Amino acid sequence: MPDRGGGPTGPRIRVGRPSRRVRTLLMTLGVLAVLGMVFTMFAGFWTDWLWYRSVNYSSVFTTTLWTKIGLFFVFGLLMALAVGFNIWLAHRMRPPLSAMSMEQQNLDRYRMGIAPYKKWLLLGITALVGLIAGASASSQWRTWLMWVNGVSFGQKDPQFKLDVSFYAFDLPWYRFLLGFGFAATILALIAAALTHYLYGGLRITSPGARATAAATGHLSVLLGVFVALKAVAYWLDRYGLAVKSSDFKATDSWTGLRYVDANAYLPAKTILFCIAVICALLFFATLWRRTWQLPVIGFGLMVLSAILIGGLYPAIVQKFQVQPNEQAKEAPYVEKNLAATREAYGIDDSQVTEYPGTSQTEDKTQLRDDVTDTASIRIMDPNIVSPTFQQLQQIRNYYAFPTNLDVDRYTKDGKDQDTVIGLRELNLNGIPKRNWINDHFRYTHGYGVVAAEGTSADAGGRPAFTESDLPSKGDLGSYEQRVYYGERTTTYSIVGGPQKEIDYSDDSGEKTYSYEGDSGVSLSGPVNRAAYAVAFSEPQILYSGAIGEGSRILYNRTPKERVEAIAPWLTIDGDAYPAVVNNRIQWIVDAYTTTNGYPYASRTTLGDTTADSLTATNDQRAVVAQQNQVNYIRNSVKATVDAYSGEVKLYQWDTQDPVLKTWMKAFPDTVEPKSEISGDLMAHLRYPQDLFKVQRELLTRYHVKDATTFLSGSEVWQVPDDPTNKTGDAVPPYYLSMKMPDQEEQTFSLTTTLTPNGRDNLSAFMAVNADPGTEDYGKIRVLKLPTSTTAAGPKQIQSQFNSEQDIAESIRLLRGGDSEVEYGNLLAVPLDGGLLYVEPVYVRGGGLKYPLLRKVLVTYGGQTAFEDTLEQALNKIFGGEGTTTEPPPGEDEGPGEDEGTEPPPTSDNPTVQEALNDAQDAFEAGQEALKQNDWEAYGKAQKDLEDALRRAEEAQSAEGGGGAGGGDSSPRPDASPSS
Repeated sequence: MPDRGGGPTGPRIRVGRPSRRVRTLLMTLGVLAVLGMVFTMFAGFWTDWLWYRSVNYSSVFTTTLWTKIGLFFVFGLLMALAVGFNIWLAHRMRPPLSAMSMEQQNLDRYRMGIAPYKKWLLLGITALVGLIAGASASSQWRTWLMWVNGVSFGQKDPQFKLDVSFYAFDLPWYRFLLGFGFAATILALIAAALTHYLYGGLRITSPGARATAAATGHLSVLLGVFVALKAVAYWLDRYGLAVKSSDFKATDSWTGLRYVDANAYLPAKTILFCIAVICALLFFATLWRRTWQLPVIGFGLMVLSAILIGGLYPAIVQKFQVQPNEQAKEAPYVEKNLAATREAYGIDDSQVTEYPGTSQTEDKTQLRDDVTDTASIRIMDPNIVSPTFQQLQQIRNYYAFPTNLDVDRYTKDGKDQDTVIGLRELNLNGIPKRNWINDHFRYTHGYGVVAAEGTSADAGGRPAFTESDLPSKGDLGSYEQRVYYGERTTTYSIVGGPQKEIDYSDDSGEKTYSYEGDSGVSLSGPVNRAAYAVAFSEPQILYSGAIGEGSRILYNRTPKERVEAIAPWLTIDGDAYPAVVNNRIQWIVDAYTTTNGYPYASRTTLGDTTADSLTATNDQRAVVAQQNQVNYIRNSVKATVDAYSGEVKLYQWDTQDPVLKTWMKAFPDTVEPKSEISGDLMAHLRYPQDLFKVQRELLTRYHVKDATTFLSGSEVWQVPDDPTNKTGDAVPPYYLSMKMPDQEEQTFSLTTTLTPNGRDNLSAFMAVNADPGTEDYGKIRVLKLPTSTTAAGPKQIQSQFNSEQDIAESIRLLRGGDSEVEYGNLLAVPLDGGLLYVEPVYVRGGGLKYPLLRKVLVTYGGQTAFEDTLEQALNKIFGGEGTTTEPPPGEDEGPGEDEGTEPPPTSDNPTVQEALNDAQDAFEAGQEALKQNDWEAYGKAQKDLEDALRRAEEAQSAEGGGGAGGGDSSPRPDASPSS
């Protein structure tokens, strides 16, 4: 066709072409840039493949990869075909060009401009929408795998009588398909309409018909498909009501049908489905009628019906039927929500019993021995004493302990003993000279376990270490002590090659070592070295002489990181903890299967529910996938990570969980059966904290079983704030060996207190059996206090401690000078109908900038004691002497005020001996000051004693290395913990 642009043309300006050398250079640079991008993409893929192969979980990588690729190509191709076919069809249906209107003349230049490139333009548009759709679809790999591998829950929802698997596995996939169908239809409709307009099938300003018959039929079919999809959406929305979240005054997040849903929204969705089907048929009928009159009327009716039936009618039902008699109307649906929520969170078997809250025995002396029988009260707070472990057992600056230590159980003399445990991990910030070789080749691992009794301290208020020194020695026997994988190990190391590693240091100097494990990825080949140099943005990996035959790169080294990478379908608990199992240090990681598709079960956000005063100050304790909203959770997997080899093992823990069974079908041979858990490992497994925190949050509302009480909100509880600090965050649950009133003997438990909503008095005490070696592991027991009594809650107990004059004066003296007082975990123990509260008090004083146990606060039945030891405090409360075991040698409690003193210990080192003599003098001066109630003299004696002890420790360390603390042989003055 002639050029209709018109207008004069001026002289042509010849632009000089670049020289051949420049063109060659530009082409070379372009090729190199493309090759660089390709190799960068290859490096990411290749290093991922090598890592998964190194941990023997390559099937996870390949299954995930092929699933993503399959979804990308299938849905990308479908989207490209849908859009491309409709563009082609609209072009094929274009009318023959006739006398041009002004509108068509303006479109001529566009038609002429794209005429030579029509095929390329079509390919480009379809490729672009295909790529976008394919990338979006590939992110749905979890949804696809759950749908295609889903197994039955064996439970049906109360409304539609469908298996729960339909909502958990099927409905999310159907919704994705529906969303994809809407997107494809809308894009095809837009593309077809633009094509028809460009080629004259649609006219806006031209006289005559606005659309050709072909365009009318084509677009009507697409609109009919859109309305048909809307009909499907209305039908699926009916089932979606069972998992729909909404605001409800009885709970923050209500899930499931309410009265208005069942009696208004549900019939409305059914009616709208029928109207949409009829409307879609009217659109399809335009293929024969060639008019949009009836379809437009039908579409308008559907929109009006959606407003009236889907919006106005439910509002009327809510206003005039539900609100005047809400409890009666909502009660049947609340009961369904109660049952489903309790089942989905595993709290349906919780045992709630009435508990008086006050002691039932008048003569308190009879209860003294009951305390020891009821609980092994832990006075070593793992969240306080990490700096003490650091100071006494760090040994070298390039070692460090985690901010929060862990509580485990170890057998000593045939009895289980609560133990505070931590690993001496690598601390790169403490390396004397930071450089690439030191950071990644020489300093590669931590060394050894440090453990202490949880229920006692030594004479100076330090932990009573049961495993200490470097290399570590003590009650744990012989085990592989090197820690290549740990919570603080966040960077890569290159081991096993020509460069030797620093193993540890002793009196004879530094020991070197070369990694002998098969963990990590080999760097012997040039391709691997180049790939990691690109992946880690570290070119020295490519050419460094420190890398050679046998070199291996270790990365993804934190336990939670490794488990999450190997099992991306699991939610990881925030607290991985170490244990010595079968002569190896194993990190134990609890993992959860979750879904947000359990009908009628209320949802919770994991990050919010599991937050407490510990996660507020240590983000390493936060649950992985914090923003996940779930309404079903199971601790279905126990995972282990070997601290030396990095080997990861996943064990099936919940053998009945259908979500885990589904993932085990999707990823076969990745999870080992429960029977493979060794007895040694079983002894260190425990009930996970994050699951317990989720359950306690739900039980604040769902401990009631009748709808009337639930709707009234009269028995809503809350998790109290932690009274021992000022963060304002929830009190964390505490591990403690104890027995509940209905138990025959102590079991390792996880405990917490609960208070009424908006008040500080105690409403309930909650504990779960955390010991998997017992029959009722996982059983939740709740002691519910009567609302008519006002038993003191944690905040009130702490306030009571602080307000008593004698205690306040003693605290003030402990804070004398530059000392700081730190309150340990406030433990609650049910005892004879009342609650015994115990709180250790630590002091950082003088030159010793780490906490030492100085006092123990105890309260029971309105009486409070603030004494040097737990035994003394209990004796004061109950007025008797308890049956105690003999303290281990060198760790006796020391003399009391009225007891005699023993001769000071002796040492061959004169400097140490002089300091010990000064410490003994200071101790005796302090005891004399106590008798005279001379608090000023007592404070001065305290400082003198601390100074003497510090000098003794420094002299001992200079002489033998190893530092002070349990496990060494340095003598100490026989001082009481108050010294």
